[in-house]
Amino acid sequence: MKVPISWLKDFVNLDGISIEELAHALTMAGLEVEEIEYVGLPMPTGRQITKLSGIAWDREKIVVGEIREVLPHSNADRLVLCRLFDGQKEHTVLTGAPNLFEFKGRGELKKPLKVAYAKEGAEIYDGHQPGFQKTTLKRAKIRGVESYSMVCSEKELGISEEHEGILFLGADAKAGMLLADYMGDAVFNIAITPNIARDANIYGVAREVAALTGRKLKAMPVKVKANGPTIKGKVKIEIQEPELNPRFVLGLIKDIEIKPSPDWVQRRLRLAGMRPINNIVDATNYAMLELGEPLHAFDYDVLVERAGGKAPTIITRLTKKGEKLTTLDGIERKLDEFTVLVCDTAGSLSIAGVMGGAETEVTEKTRNVLLEGAAWNFINIRKTLSAQRFSSEAAYRFSRGVHPAMAPRGIRRSLDLMRQWSGGVVNQGLVDKYPRPEKPSVVEIGPEDARRWLGVELSAREMAAILRRSEFQVQTKGKKLMVTSPDYRLDIGEGVVGKADLMEEIARIYGYEKIAATRLRDEIPPQQSNHTLEIEERIRDLLARMGLQEIITYRLTTGEQEAQRLPVGIAPDDKPYVRLLNPISQDRVVLRKSLLASVLEIVERNASLRERIAVFELGPIFHASEAGPLPDELQRLVLAISGPRGMSNWDGAETTPFDFYDIKGMVTNLLNGLGLWDLHYEVGEHPSFHPGKCSKVMHGEQQLGVFGELHPQVQTQYDLGSHPVEAASVNLDLLYEFVPERFDSEPVPAYPPVLEDLAVVVNEGTPAGQVEMLIRQTGGKLLTGLSLFDVYRGEQIGVGKKSLAYQLTYQHPERTLTDEEVAKLRERIVKRLEQELGAQLRS
Repeated sequence: MKVPISWLKDFVNLDGISIEELAHALTMAGLEVEEIEYVGLPMPTGRQITKLSGIAWDREKIVVGEIREVLPHSNADRLVLCRLFDGQKEHTVLTGAPNLFEFKGRGELKKPLKVAYAKEGAEIYDGHQPGFQKTTLKRAKIRGVESYSMVCSEKELGISEEHEGILFLGADAKAGMLLADYMGDAVFNIAITPNIARDANIYGVAREVAALTGRKLKAMPVKVKANGPTIKGKVKIEIQEPELNPRFVLGLIKDIEIKPSPDWVQRRLRLAGMRPINNIVDATNYAMLELGEPLHAFDYDVLVERAGGKAPTIITRLTKKGEKLTTLDGIERKLDEFTVLVCDTAGSLSIAGVMGGAETEVTEKTRNVLLEGAAWNFINIRKTLSAQRFSSEAAYRFSRGVHPAMAPRGIRRSLDLMRQWSGGVVNQGLVDKYPRPEKPSVVEIGPEDARRWLGVELSAREMAAILRRSEFQVQTKGKKLMVTSPDYRLDIGEGVVGKADLMEEIARIYGYEKIAATRLRDEIPPQQSNHTLEIEERIRDLLARMGLQEIITYRLTTGEQEAQRLPVGIAPDDKPYVRLLNPISQDRVVLRKSLLASVLEIVERNASLRERIAVFELGPIFHASEAGPLPDELQRLVLAISGPRGMSNWDGAETTPFDFYDIKGMVTNLLNGLGLWDLHYEVGEHPSFHPGKCSKVMHGEQQLGVFGELHPQVQTQYDLGSHPVEAASVNLDLLYEFVPERFDSEPVPAYPPVLEDLAVVVNEGTPAGQVEMLIRQTGGKLLTGLSLFDVYRGEQIGVGKKSLAYQLTYQHPERTLTDEEVAKLRERIVKRLEQELGAQLRS
């Protein structure tokens, strides 16, 4: 938000405070001054914390000038010659400003025109170049006339982009006066965060300045001179949704004249970033910028005509199905059913809190104005902005929260400005509907709270003084304070939240930089482990050691995007998606049901950038719950690898691509690292994985996850490159149940192991995992190692058969095993394989 210093001075005395000091004070209090734009005032030198921009007007070369006569140019119809007095002598100034043409040839002007005059050598902005580009005035001959100086437009002075005519000054400007002293200014560009939405106006910032500096704040200008008849009977209000529209206020002014606003008003609006339109619209914008209450002006006569000549009834209601409205920007908008409208009995008039409609806007023919001020549910305004994909100055404020108490104040201020600038007559009174009054927050605090929360020793009297500077009502009860929030603030809660809000307020005004660092004084609570979080961190560590990189993906998606993880013809499950009411974009409308689909999006995005991909993600998926409105969050882990096994380096790398056994090894190492050893693998089926290249990892009778190579059809639906993608999906909710908090470790055996190879011939359909399980069960504790190192198929062992060769490690923790003991153990293993699998020992 742009805050001109000159406007700020209307409400608080800034004498003795430099612009830079004021910017620092506001920033430290939470109103970050992101940039200071200088408009004529001297700019500081040296290094500055805040960004600076703008132009300083030369104090000797840019002054107030007085045009005494406008003469025609003998060789150019679009140029005029001005007799100008600069306080010392007269000059002939050449200009093509169109707003001087009406004075051409009138002779000596009875009231000289006060203007901004730049002398030879002055630095100004070039009015004919795009943007703001500085130039220095030099002597030149134009159409036979020597030109060395100029009268300036707003753009040339850096006030605004306006350069169609020169700037006229007020009658109080004296010829020869330094222009910087007369109207030099600076503009703060302040970042208004949601917690200080009350300060999205000039008076709010002035209130902060007064509290920070201890200076007196001038009263809010809300008095109105109403000499007309009463407004009673001229208009009615009907509120159908009080929760969305807690207050609605109307005022009436008649017999106005539409014309431009005073020059000083237009300049002030431009400095604040708004375009002047006419005196009536400018009065609504001026009051909004000054007090923070957005207003809307209706042509009252049009409303009466729509009501059939009767007093109109203004209705606030939800949109009807299929309803449309053409807004002030000329766009016909299709409205959502949650959008609140301001209407009359004939139809819709405006989108509540966002923008007015074109049919009842103020025009050159308007003579009577009905002025609206209201309070709206800020969450509903945000939904409307998101759906309509546009915003406005009014919506900027209403979407952050405007207190209902501001509505009548804003209307009174704007009506009085309209009266001053248009000559209209204000009707007495307001029509005010307030079905849901906002209750002020009352919070009890004491010095012990400041000590505990802030680490600062403050007495009850000091705390009360600080809060009263911010316009809180404070009642003292011994060492306790009963604090009531001002009627313009919505950010103060109750109970412990309200206490935290007040501590923040005290800290802001007291000064964050005055609060010294202190040690925690409260007793430290007992430390409690979070088993789930510890497991997640161990998973991250284990996978990172294997060379995988963690990713974090959007939890929002679309059903169409998730359907890509399934082959063509496979329908997704029938569980409904959890759908967002106000999605941020068209491709983020539902909560995801598959973590694999999210990870594959990232793999696809990176496949064109790098050949080797190895990523994982831990995160939730969401299923609609029958127990209530909140979804069930199910925790999942997904791994995905593709490309060559090794990373490229100067001495070569393993270039063979990842395959099924790589992903199996990663899953196995992960689970072993978590203390799970009782694992076995079974042939699995999953629509996203390749038939025959998919396996389930089992812990006892429980399936922990599934892994394998991505289904070829799924691979083609994503742009995943030429290498196959191996992936794994693990049910973390189930895994958490089996991972022990602690698991035993054994010392390295002091006695040598016995190593031997065992090759058995089994049927082709017999899983290697089943053979391994039987060997481990039979070998017992003395079998400390088992690994499959060869698979053979050939004529020597017969059709439909395969040979599985294992390396077995036998070891006793307390002595050396004998050959006889090993032979007996081997014999039992071979015999069990023969009995249960029909296996034969391969010679």
